[in-house]
Amino acid sequence: MKAPSKRVLLERLKKDQVRFLRLQFTDIMGINKNVELPASEFEKALDGQILFDGSSVEGFARIEESDMLIKPDLSTYVVYPWEENTGKVARLICDICNPDGTPFAGCPRTVLRRVCEQAAGMGYTMQAGPEPEFFLFRRSETGEPTVLTHDRGGYFDLAPIDRGEDARRAIVDVLQAIGFAVEAAHHEVAPAQHEIDFRHQPALQTADNIASFRFVVRKVALDFGLHATFMPKPIFGINGSGMHVHQSLFRNGKNAFYSKTADYGLSKVARGYIAGLLRHAKEFCAVTNPLVNSFKRLVPGYEAPTHIAWSERNRSPLARVPARRGAGTRVEMRMPDPACNPYLALAVMMAAGLEGIDNDWDPGEPINKNIFTMSHRERRRNKIDSLPDNLGQAVSIMAKSKFVRKVLGDHIFTNYVEAKRNEWAEYIALVHDWEVDRYLAAY
Repeated sequence: MKAPSKRVLLERLKKDQVRFLRLQFTDIMGINKNVELPASEFEKALDGQILFDGSSVEGFARIEESDMLIKPDLSTYVVYPWEENTGKVARLICDICNPDGTPFAGCPRTVLRRVCEQAAGMGYTMQAGPEPEFFLFRRSETGEPTVLTHDRGGYFDLAPIDRGEDARRAIVDVLQAIGFAVEAAHHEVAPAQHEIDFRHQPALQTADNIASFRFVVRKVALDFGLHATFMPKPIFGINGSGMHVHQSLFRNGKNAFYSKTADYGLSKVARGYIAGLLRHAKEFCAVTNPLVNSFKRLVPGYEAPTHIAWSERNRSPLARVPARRGAGTRVEMRMPDPACNPYLALAVMMAAGLEGIDNDWDPGEPINKNIFTMSHRERRRNKIDSLPDNLGQAVSIMAKSKFVRKVLGDHIFTNYVEAKRNEWAEYIALVHDWEVDRYLAAY
């Protein structure tokens, strides 16, 4: 999208009767943040002159070097379709810069932009289409989130018996009002679980959309008295929430993954991209699946991938190539979950694919048999590796990865690894209800 000029945008803000402007960005963990400004500060904001305290944002800056500049991307302007008591509110998505205006090494959006520029240097534009899933739960009488629901709906069911369906439709209305091209919305396999898919876009715009999507879903759910969560596995014994990401590269307006004459209709570019994803999957797993809870989803029996392989047909491997060919040729990466930082997740996946292309890697033949039913010996014979079992393993593998360090840069890499090690250390030190139930009486 072409960015309007500062003058044009100031006129639009006035015409739209916007009272407050939110400057939105994400921290290293992928949490949405914003600085909200009144109309008197709009011109200063569009000039990129707003400073904030970066030391208060996780992984951004130390207290002695805390000042950060917010540089808005004027192409991301939207007015929210609801009106607050104080008037209309608009939003701009921003990059974070150092006080001298240079890019800040800890800005996740800058990381993804850097990888997009690498792809452009190779002649490619990356398109990405996410399928984010989420749960809608009831709130307690005091407004606290719960994991309770009246919903007993299943996959593609028409009428869940609580407010989930109405809330989902209202979410779609808001998304469309702020420019999303929503392709599908439906109930997912688990009770209270939903999915809304939106059309593929260039990678940076897709990451922006995912960040905005999470905000809209939670806000509209709250309007319905519900709690929306992107926690991957909030309830034991049912499917968790994933965020499959469909990826493709375009060159001169044509899909570079498609070849009419090649095996499976997949070009050498596509095969190299898939090989890169598979080779680096264990290294970037802590980025695409960032929580202790993420690995409660990545277990056999609940449709989530646990093995590193690719397929044309079945959905048990890590990467799947859907049947469509031509302009729609793509690879679906099935491991990410919706708690990830979308900028960092897309950056590591895209960079892995580009490295596979650059090095002429080949993924081998597709595994079209259900991997979940294979024996350990059969998987070894087919050279099928597995993802890490838990966050601790994933972070240990990531910490040794020169590839992930190069993609994220030293600042984000170091802060991210430290934060996730601390998260894992805190988790394993706690005594959980399962331990008390199992051991207290027996021992």
